[in-house]
Amino acid sequence: MTSLLVAAISAGTPLLLAALGGILSERSGVINLGTEGIMLMGAVLTCMTYIQTGSLVVALAAALLGTAMMGVLHAFLTVTLHANQTVSGLGITLFGTGLSAYLGKPSSGIPVPGKLPKLDLPWLDSVPLLGKMLAHQDVMVWASFVLVIAFHLLIYRTSWGLHLRAVGDSPGTADVMGIPVALFRYTYVIIGSMLMGLAGSYLLLAFSSSWVEGMTSGRGWIAIALIIFARWNPVRALFAAYLFGGLDALGFRIQLLGTPIPSYFLKMLPYVITILVLMYVGWKTRNRPSGQPEALGVPYLREQRH
Repeated sequence: MTSLLVAAISAGTPLLLAALGGILSERSGVINLGTEGIMLMGAVLTCMTYIQTGSLVVALAAALLGTAMMGVLHAFLTVTLHANQTVSGLGITLFGTGLSAYLGKPSSGIPVPGKLPKLDLPWLDSVPLLGKMLAHQDVMVWASFVLVIAFHLLIYRTSWGLHLRAVGDSPGTADVMGIPVALFRYTYVIIGSMLMGLAGSYLLLAFSSSWVEGMTSGRGWIAIALIIFARWNPVRALFAAYLFGGLDALGFRIQLLGTPIPSYFLKMLPYVITILVLMYVGWKTRNRPSGQPEALGVPYLREQRH
């Protein structure tokens, strides 16, 4: 059970990072369906740069910079040009998927020089269950914990968070109050894209060790679903990501037990359960507010504000 929970945290971390990025973007009123492509670009840029430089810090910086540029592109199309956000996001996914496949060919199969460093906390080993789960996790897992707390406080406990929610719910009202709507949307779309890129970097560094085309295996789309499941709340996103991570790890461990269940069925199990959970949550909350930002997906035209 302990090893399964440790694996759930590890498998859920890239989903959590991507979902946090999506929450920030959507809280500002901009849908970003480019998660899958951005994660792939984060992974391939990390791989290429790490192999060339041997520096993990430089590799992560390259991934953050590259995916920030994808965020700028998406923000420019949707915020400045008022393009359809769904179409733009799908375009970003197709662009990122194709470009990552092209850029990654020379690096395919070449292992990166190292892994993410572990943050060993032996004094936690004495704590039942929780200690063994957290005592030897890598630095990215701990960073994700910090981000969850920071974003929760930002969104619900600060004036910046109040402005962010105002921009996502009623950009016209926010504009009248003097809040720079376009600047807020640009900022959070870019930061969200960088977190998605970091999720791709984590997949490479924690699981694969070398570039594999399409290595996200649909995790970007699952992260988008988890945003809805978490009702745009960072803390709920943490538990949702670990739920999916646990199901993913459970399927792998069932295969190791030599079960007669086909491996393809076990691989699709987390995705099927995610769909069923979303259906159940949607049905249970059908008569309650969803928590979705009211202006989500709606371009803001300042001349039409009211």
